[in-house]
Amino acid sequence: MKKGTKIALTGFMGVGKSSVARHLSRLIKTKHLDLDHFIEQEEQQKIVALIDTMGVDYYRKLETECLSKLLASDNPRIISLGGGAWTTQVNREMLKDHGYTSVWLEATFEHCWLNITYSHKERPLARDKENARKLFDERQSVYCLADWHFVIRPGQTSFDVAKNIADEIFG
Repeated sequence: MKKGTKIALTGFMGVGKSSVARHLSRLIKTKHLDLDHFIEQEEQQKIVALIDTMGVDYYRKLETECLSKLLASDNPRIISLGGGAWTTQVNREMLKDHGYTSVWLEATFEHCWLNITYSHKERPLARDKENARKLFDERQSVYCLADWHFVIRPGQTSFDVAKNIADEIFG
């Protein structure tokens, strides 16, 4: 791929999208943006509070509005999406229309669940393992629509994954 490629990282919560984006932006010396962080700044609230008070449907609409705003104004070369952002068709279309290559960070549920349980970040859609597993299974058929798949192997760090992406996509 060419040097100017723009990347949107997708995958299940806990897979490491934000960490991989940070490392990747350093490796290829470019700007990155975390969509969840952008939403929290725009709304002056944590995502968990937005979902708990307004509901998931409201949050998905807000997520789309914020992604549209981000793409219209900032257009960073690397975006890490929230775990559910890619499941909304209009979000996938907007990213494609703005020239982003989508990259699915694929990992096992066990990998993601381990990261979720050790994270200090509260995840309102993964408060228990059974619901998280159901959501993970439901989303696999949408994540696989991404342009590129990078399978995270046991023992790989987020830096390792970012390095693999940098080598493969930016060569």
